[in-house]
Amino acid sequence: MKRYDAVIVGAGAAGLFCAAQAGQRGVRVLLLDHAEKLAEKIRISGGGRCNFTNRDASPAQFHSENPAFCRSALARYTAQDFITLVQRHRIAFHEKHRGQMFCDDSSQQIIDMLLRECEAGGVERWQPCAVAALRQRPVAAAGAPRWELDTARGPVEARDIVIATGGLPIPKIGATDFGLRIARQAGHAIVEPRPALVPLTFDVADWTPFAELSGVSLEVEIAAGSGKVAAGQAGAKRGARFVEDLLFTHRGLSGPAVLQASSYWRPGEALAIRLAPGADWPALLAQARSPRAAASATSWPSTCRSAWRRPGSRVSRCPPSGRCPRWVTRRCASSPNRSRNGA
Repeated sequence: MKRYDAVIVGAGAAGLFCAAQAGQRGVRVLLLDHAEKLAEKIRISGGGRCNFTNRDASPAQFHSENPAFCRSALARYTAQDFITLVQRHRIAFHEKHRGQMFCDDSSQQIIDMLLRECEAGGVERWQPCAVAALRQRPVAAAGAPRWELDTARGPVEARDIVIATGGLPIPKIGATDFGLRIARQAGHAIVEPRPALVPLTFDVADWTPFAELSGVSLEVEIAAGSGKVAAGQAGAKRGARFVEDLLFTHRGLSGPAVLQASSYWRPGEALAIRLAPGADWPALLAQARSPRAAASATSWPSTCRSAWRRPGSRVSRCPPSGRCPRWVTRRCASSPNRSRNGA
């Protein structure tokens, strides 16, 4: 049976980085992953260019029932520390929007960087290699192996185990519930998983009038959640408001605004979107005398203006008196400060 100081299960961003850091501190590390391809989630992130960190990351951007949970981790390794690492590997990058840092070329550069860091730490990597069973020894002397693993390449023992398998967001690239199963096996209480940081999709028939807007992006104000503490939870109020970019897709809504709001939204609740925070739509309508002219007066992308103006479409039926129905004030409250095409 092969012995290691630490076995890390999951060779995604967290597993690769953890393995590199431990290995460079003299820990003998084995890194395992069941997937054929390495770090697929890194590869597809940021449209293939990897939004590898945010310059302004702080505890305020993390959503948890324990708001202080992330503080020590963020204090020990900051966004600037990772930016410095990227610079040391001579990877060109740029700030796209609101502190978001992207590679100039490809996400593969970040994967290669993490692999080089693992090599510098002498990390051994088995991939693909599934873990069939994990057992904790009831009694172990100080420094002795406390864990046994049955893997596709044979049994392994280790003093420490790190589960870095992530959650269930994208099964197509290998995501599984392995981490949750191990947590339950160890007797941990589990907060019921649900989608978060995900796009919103609609029924095909409901979304057909908006499908031609696919690819259009604009800054919006979006609010989700009741603002009340969820039943049985002791965390902060479950509600939030963001001013971020929204992206129309062929199936629904995405972009940073929607991804953020999805962590607070629950099925059956309203999702309030102001398509242009800050403008006064009733005043625009009164001045323009018609919703079509008011749409022309905004800085919306041309595709949005065309949809607004289309005869017979719901958004063209606002009365010329300037008294907007409630759904207009909630959905189409004002014009964007700026707009961009693409994600």
